[in-house]
Amino acid sequence: QVQLVESGGGLAQAGGSLRLSCEASGRSFPSYAVAWFRQTPGKEREFTATIGWSGTATYYADSVKDRFTISRDNVNNTVWLQMTSLKPEDTAIYYCAADYRYGGWKPNDYAYWGQGTQVTVSS
Repeated sequence: QVQLVESGGGLAQAGGSLRLSCEASGRSFPSYAVAWFRQTPGKEREFTATIGWSGTATYYADSVKDRFTISRDNVNNTVWLQMTSLKPEDTAIYYCAADYRYGGWKPNDYAYWGQGTQVTVSS
């Protein structure tokens, strides 16, 4: 089992950058694939990016490809989401999620979730 805590959200201007962190507890963290999702009021949780166990395999939603970068440090049990060229439509609560299986892009593919961190991008 793993517990996830997100941080790094806040307010940014369009074109700016933010870096989100997802800190995990549990010695088995390297065994988990991790993903970032985001959600706005009234909408379903949307897949953003995922990273495999070693960090070499990554996959991005088309909406964030070439702007966001997911990475991980298995020694410090942390996954980051570097967000650049931010747009107002990136405004959402961002959630970190983990599961033993890699490649999932639906919320139901992930067993463990953090509490979320708010990102607001102003135009």
